[in-house]
Amino acid sequence: MAHQLLCCEMETIRRAYPDANLLNDRVLRAMLKAEETCAPSVSYFKCVQKEILPSMRKIVATWMLEEQKCEEEVFPLAMNYLDRFLSLEPVKKSRLQLLGATCMFVASKMKETIPLTAEKLCIYTDNSIRPDELLGPGAPSLNPLASLSPPATDVKFISNPPSMVAAGSVAAAAQGLHLGSANGFLSYHRLTRFLSKVIRCDPDCLRACQEQIEALLESSLRQAQQQNLDPKAAEEEEEEEEVDLACTPTDVRDVNI
Repeated sequence: MAHQLLCCEMETIRRAYPDANLLNDRVLRAMLKAEETCAPSVSYFKCVQKEILPSMRKIVATWMLEEQKCEEEVFPLAMNYLDRFLSLEPVKKSRLQLLGATCMFVASKMKETIPLTAEKLCIYTDNSIRPDELLGPGAPSLNPLASLSPPATDVKFISNPPSMVAAGSVAAAAQGLHLGSANGFLSYHRLTRFLSKVIRCDPDCLRACQEQIEALLESSLRQAQQQNLDPKAAEEEEEEEEVDLACTPTDVRDVNI
């Protein structure tokens, strides 16, 4: 019987080994210090942007989250690029999708071993942009942006530093999973005090951020439950949304203010 060669290799994501030098207090202090200068502006919709509205940002953010099949770190990094660029440079609404694609392109190169290609991103945009627009000299330049931390994608979380959003998410998850007893380390008050000391913020501000995260999560879950209970109504709502907004931000350039 002839010998047969079988290839049993699995395609896995290649990751670096954990580096103890990157998991100490020195790195945390450097990241907290970088937050002060790298955070996006809270009021860039009023002070910097003249054509871009929060609703347009939401359309682009939804497209960036749902259309791209990337690793989980790519999307928050791309959103941080997007917010910080919009905090610095005024952008026409016809160029917002190109900016979102550029942010995904750069973030993918930073976080993925096999990054997105310009051609694939153009396909994701229904060919509303061309590869030469994404790669050429006319593409949005992200050079002024430094190293990043993951942000929340909702506009109202821009006022909170990424460390506070991360700590608030941890506290909300621990409380939602009922991990701590009343007197244990993971109890609500003890965990909040500990996290506020780690990120060097006011405990009351951290609690307020946590409450915002929990309220947003509760609202999202309620909408999902309503869609599951009444699928016909959900389909009607989706049809109405499709009439008003495209599933991709192609129609951003067609918005009339």
